Amino acid sequence: MRLFENLNIDFLSKRKFAYIFSGTLLVLGLISIVLRGLELGIDFKGGSEIALKFENPISISEVRDELNQIGLGNIEVKTFGGETGILIRTELQTIPENVFGRVTSAIEKHIEEVFPGIQKNIVEKTNDAITYQFESDSITKELSTELFKVGLQTSSLQDNKLLVRVGVADWIEEVLREKIADNRFVVQKADNVGPKIGGELKRDSIIAVALALIVILVYLGFRFKFAFALGAVIALFHDVMITLGLFSLLYGIIPGLNLEISISVVAAFLTLVGYSINDTVIIFDRVRENMKIHKTAPIEQNINSAINKTMPRTIITSLTTLFVVAVLLIFGGEVLRGFAFALVFGIFIGTYSTVFVASPFVLEYARRFKKKLEF
Repeated sequence: MRLFENLNIDFLSKRKFAYIFSGTLLVLGLISIVLRGLELGIDFKGGSEIALKFENPISISEVRDELNQIGLGNIEVKTFGGETGILIRTELQTIPENVFGRVTSAIEKHIEEVFPGIQKNIVEKTNDAITYQFESDSITKELSTELFKVGLQTSSLQDNKLLVRVGVADWIEEVLREKIADNRFVVQKADNVGPKIGGELKRDSIIAVALALIVILVYLGFRFKFAFALGAVIALFHDVMITLGLFSLLYGIIPGLNLEISISVVAAFLTLVGYSINDTVIIFDRVRENMKIHKTAPIEQNINSAINKTMPRTIITSLTTLFVVAVLLIFGGEVLRGFAFALVFGIFIGTYSTVFVASPFVLEYARRFKKKLEF
């Protein structure tokens, strides 16, 4: 970009303003995390959730009233992507025993509609499935197809057996199809995660981000100097914490923006770490070149020169990536919106931290410890 070809800005002279700006964002984010917390998705909390998209606008109170009558305890119902979308969540992983009889009756009603008066045997019942046995394999296969059409998950087994899976999300879907028959819907997503799995995912996600930062610190320590490695990792920690704080601050404020912390959002954080460190390494490489060529020049001059020379590349890379992720944010749908939002904000904060956090840290380190950084 010729517009930035002869750029000559003293970025490091503005580092104190950057410290104030970053510090303010960090403090606000931490206060929000402490007071409001982070809204964890079903991946981490455990339980069942189902997202539905109706043909026409749907009343949240109507759906909540219908579901409160089916015996599933506390159910959370909220909008999901607009007037026609809802997200239903419950901490239950399996249907309560006192409700299971109603589920069986609903399934057998569907079977009776397809084959009136057909003989069937219940071979097995579990917390989340019923196995029937019929007279012939052809009946089993046809029933499997017909039950699948009404939203039930089925599998044909040997010996004319039919397995019908019945999770909490399946039961909710079945009830709403019956109670709100005049407003058809499609299932956008349905998840069921046990509390043990949710806890393991939460622990593993934290470990994944922490290990990424540690490995980057070790790698950059060998490739550059310790001051550069520490500055880069501090900038990455800065990016992750500010993004987390933004998720906490904005949750529930912007309509249609799903800011729950899910596995896909954790993937976005790891992508953000990789994106930010790539930009940082490129600037540090240029700093190292400058320090080898201009050995007597002040370190701030070498760092400023490196930032100015790499700025065209930084702007081109950031803008092209931003365009793609922005399209994903706008048109990618509700399920991917949190992931895309983390990346969009991450591009801005990652580029900012490379220039105003990682690079100034190297300068502050050299001045505070009165060390001359040489390569």
